[in-house]
Amino acid sequence: MASNTKAPTKIVGYARCSTSGQTTAVQVAELKKAGCSVIFQESISTRVKEDDRPELQKALAALEPESELVLTTLSRIGRTQLEVIQRLHDLQEKGIHIRTLDGLVNTKGLGKFAPVLIGLLSGINQVERELIRERTLESIQFRREHNGDLGGRPKTSEAKAGLVLRLRKDGYSYRSIREQTGIALQTIRRIIKEDETN
Repeated sequence: MASNTKAPTKIVGYARCSTSGQTTAVQVAELKKAGCSVIFQESISTRVKEDDRPELQKALAALEPESELVLTTLSRIGRTQLEVIQRLHDLQEKGIHIRTLDGLVNTKGLGKFAPVLIGLLSGINQVERELIRERTLESIQFRREHNGDLGGRPKTSEAKAGLVLRLRKDGYSYRSIREQTGIALQTIRRIIKEDETN
């Protein structure tokens, strides 16, 4: 006789910290208390793309419909607000629940209202992007009208550029030049390259 007992929800935790000087220990402890049956963790920069985060990929691969992804905060699953909201939307579409331990999101608890929350967050994100774009355009227009600086790379003084070239001609490495002058490696390379092409 077939059992009508429903299988327990699979709860997957994901912990991330951004630098090697930090640890995920506190996050992992919180995720264990939250009932996670399996936890993936990694120490990786927020600048690293999602595809290059192996433990995040494993966590996402472990999820299936009706399972739950638990995080300490939403910031753990994306580099930007847009990425985070897109991830929420994708998981919701697959029937996967998301819960954050800071209390911000619990799609399982929201039930049929979960898509409304994701939609609301998406709308807020769109509004924010439009406001940022509008403020940027207004700032550019204002500076144009008032002969302001439109930004860009600051010019290196001729004296510093000359010092870079002299040190390079004396056989110093790029790193040694950087240490002696305080100029960024990228700027040092540009100065030397421009001198070679002139």
